[in-house]
Amino acid sequence: MFEFFDTAITSDQFLLALYDTLLMVSISLGFGSLLGIPLGIILVTCRPGGILPNPVVHQVINPIVNILRSLPFIILLITILPLTRWLVGTTIGTPGAIVPLVVFIAPYIARLVESSLLEVDDGILESANAMGASVLQTIWHFMLPEAASSLILALTTATIGLLGATAMAGTVGGGGIGDLAITYGYQRFDAFATLSTAIVLIIIVQLLQTLGTRFARRIRRE
Repeated sequence: MFEFFDTAITSDQFLLALYDTLLMVSISLGFGSLLGIPLGIILVTCRPGGILPNPVVHQVINPIVNILRSLPFIILLITILPLTRWLVGTTIGTPGAIVPLVVFIAPYIARLVESSLLEVDDGILESANAMGASVLQTIWHFMLPEAASSLILALTTATIGLLGATAMAGTVGGGGIGDLAITYGYQRFDAFATLSTAIVLIIIVQLLQTLGTRFARRIRRE
């Protein structure tokens, strides 16, 4: 164990905060994708002119996604504190941050998936229809593969946005690097703590964007 120069943060604290951040991102992204990807598919298929038009379903889901997307994360986090406490038994720490992070990222992913799928050429859908493909077959074998590269970039963008949200969760004791920056950097006027956490977040974002871009490019070439 060692101290970061004149800062009160130890290496163990920093590594634990980094672990908590990555844990929050991975779990929230997993559950958010399980909710957001189907929602995005439903928004595309049930929209007017979609392969399975359903105005009722579309008019119910669309405004809900809009409402959740319009709320800044910090306000959303505070608003659903009772739900968070009911689901995980606490509103602080890593467990308390995961619920609002999922609620935040799911509609975000839904919009990104919707945008990616809408880019699929109409000719692809017409070919699927001509081959007698069902709705599920059209989605699974035609729409998703055709939009795979765009979907990867969309999920990369969602992951980066989620990383930023985990930092904001630190303002209410959400744990992770954001909490470290608030507790030591802001409240204790530790400039080095603030700078080091910012640098770590920048590095993670650059790695995520690079990996996502390369993976999307490889999928596009295949």
